[in-house]
Amino acid sequence: MTIQERSTQSATAVNDIDMKLEVIVIPVSDVDRSKSFYTALGWRLDADVSGADGFRVVQVTPPGSPCSVIFGRKVTAAVPGSAQGLHLIVADIEMAHAALAARGAEMSGVFHDSGGVFHHKGTDGRLPGPHPSRASYGSFASFMDPDGNGWLLQEVTARLPGRIEATGAAFSSAADLATALRRAAEAHGEHEKRMGGKHDDAWPDWYAEYIVSEQSGGPLPTR
Repeated sequence: MTIQERSTQSATAVNDIDMKLEVIVIPVSDVDRSKSFYTALGWRLDADVSGADGFRVVQVTPPGSPCSVIFGRKVTAAVPGSAQGLHLIVADIEMAHAALAARGAEMSGVFHDSGGVFHHKGTDGRLPGPHPSRASYGSFASFMDPDGNGWLLQEVTARLPGRIEATGAAFSSAADLATALRRAAEAHGEHEKRMGGKHDDAWPDWYAEYIVSEQSGGPLPTR
């Protein structure tokens, strides 16, 4: 077998492998202070393990997240506070903003970006309030942990095509599902208006199609 053949086989094999982002490591200066901060936000404490020579690993997980966060002593050489641009995806930016503020996070105001594509670095290009049309991916809020590691909330209500599998919908909490149902109800109300105001007996099917299509980035129902 030639080197080129091996390389082609390796590339093909990689394309068939799931690579799930499972853990991010953030640098902190005071482990106990950081542990108190993140657990006060409602993040699940998964582990707090110590080893030889002061080594310590703390793992926490944001509610509904498949990815966890690790910090501790001797787990990274990065400068405390240097982790920036860490995104937490939420279904309702204003509800999430209020919830984190109530739990002790010093939140920025809800904002959208002047460019309308993604947020700029730091506070550049920030305009107050959510995106004017409440476009998915377009509304943000930010906060920092005690060391200055920077987090952003980003509101995502409808996925762009190809972002997740179109075989179904998954929700991390009852609140997220309720938010999706409210969006479906509003859209279905417009659908019934287009139908002359007639009650749609098949509304459960319409809701289901709308919610799955919205989450997977597929075409939304119009009939």
